[in-house]
Parts: sequence; C-alpha cells; structure tokens
Amino acid sequence: MRRKHVVCGLVVVALVAGVNTPAMAQIFPWWSFDSVLEEIQDRGTIKVGLGLFAPWSLCNNDGELVGFEIDVAKKLAADIGVEVEFARTNWSYVISSLIAEDFDAIISGMAILPHRNLRINFTSSYNQIGIYLVANTAQTADLETLADFNSSESTIGTRRGASSIPAIENVFPDAIINEYDTDNEVLEAVVAGTVDAAAAFANTGPTWVEANPDALHLPSEEPFALESLAMGVRKGDLDTLNFLNSWIRVNEDNGWLEQRRQYWFEGTEWEDQRATDTAVIEACDQSFL
Repeated sequence: MRRKHVVCGLVVVALVAGVNTPAMAQIFPWWSFDSVLEEIQDRGTIKVGLGLFAPWSLCNNDGELVGFEIDVAKKLAADIGVEVEFARTNWSYVISSLIAEDFDAIISGMAILPHRNLRINFTSSYNQIGIYLVANTAQTADLETLADFNSSESTIGTRRGASSIPAIENVFPDAIINEYDTDNEVLEAVVAGTVDAAAAFANTGPTWVEANPDALHLPSEEPFALESLAMGVRKGDLDTLNFLNSWIRVNEDNGWLEQRRQYWFEGTEWEDQRATDTAVIEACDQSFL
C-alpha cells in the first residue's frame, strides 16, 4: 500500500512540474507524450484509414468518395479546422496500419470487438448496425427459422476479416463459415449456391434480396446480431481520444449524427450516387491509396 502512495505521489509531482520525458514513459506505460490531435493541427490535415464498404464509404459517379463515414470524417476535419486525407487499406491490415502510423484514425464502420480493443483504443460508439442472414431460396427451402441454419450441413459466407465472423460463430456454432475477399464475392457465392446463406449488414441484406428476388430471401426480418461501431485510435493518446469522444457526444446531442444515419442507412436516395462505370470506380479506388 505504501508503494502505491509513493507512485501516486510521483505522478502528482510530475503533473505539477510538467514533466514529460521518456523516463516517465518507462515507469508509466500509459503515459501519453505525443498528442496526435496536436500533430493533426500542426500538419493541417487529418489522415483517415478506411475500406470501401457501402454506404460507409463508396465512389460516386464523379469518382469522389461519399458515404456515412466520409461525411463524419469531413465534418470532424472541419470542426478541428484542418483538411482530410483518406487512406485506403486492406481491411485485414487496417489495425496494423494504424499502429504503424500510416494514418491518424480508423473511421470506417469498425465494430468494437475485444480482440481489436487489445491492440487499439475505441471511441464511444456513434452507430449501431444489425447483421442479417440472407439465404439461397432453393437450397434452404426446408430451413424455416434462423436456428435451422445452426447445422454442420449449413454453409454461411462472409467477408474475410469481417466483424460478422464472431457473431456467426456465436449464433451458428455448428455451421461452416466460408470467407471471401469482398462483399461482392459473398453475394455471388450465395446467389450461385456455393454457400447456403450469407451474413449481411442491415443496409446490404434487403438490397441483395431486392436485386435477386428469385434466388435470395431473408429467413428472418430480425437481425441475428447487433454491432456497435466506433472510431479507432492508437493506444496511449488520451488527448485525441477525449476530443473524439466529446465530438461524438456533441453531434449526438445536436442531431447531426442521427440525421446522417437516417440518410445513409434508412433511405435509398444515396443509391443514385453509386458509381457504376468500371473506369470511374478504378480511378476513384486508386486516387486515395
């Protein structure tokens, strides 16, 4: 107990004296020396890591990035008084890229998961999304409930490295999971019958069924799991984490985040913006790598 009092005393003395040295970092690993927020202000830009997942982020007909997270990142940058730069990264390496300081924060519909939280810090959640099961109608005609898909004879497709994987493992522990590199490959697999069903977020599940009414259906109108989404930042930077949490709180209170959620996740107006020309999509994809 005495040792704890001594340590606490050292912390107070250091804070009062304004001590901020590498030696202190060795004694107190949680000690924050570098504020990314201050670096962002000095640099004049905030670098945001993301992947392309509609409607969180997608390319429009003009070859520009749009989406819920694009709106969030642009407003965040404006409120800080800086410009925003987007860095596309392979989703499997997005956390490693953040830790390697390739960008300042992950703003890309990232679900809060324990194994991720061991490596990075999450802000408060500013969005929640449901995960639905989309099934191949012909192959699952005898499966009437979600529970029926929990079988060693059932195959469920999902994107590789997606946060839906732990949810599938939890709700359908006996099913076989097939992973694909992109959401389009997941869709193609369930339409072709390569898998019996696929995990899809609330915004994509109904869209997949509407686009393939003869091949797909929703076994349940209710999601089989919910995910809380947040921004990701490097560990140890309490200054930046505090600011982002405050920013989220303010924009929840003033209704801005709810308005953006309604537009991107409850409406379909944004679908007209989605790029369809392959050349435009490729050019957009390359423009922020």
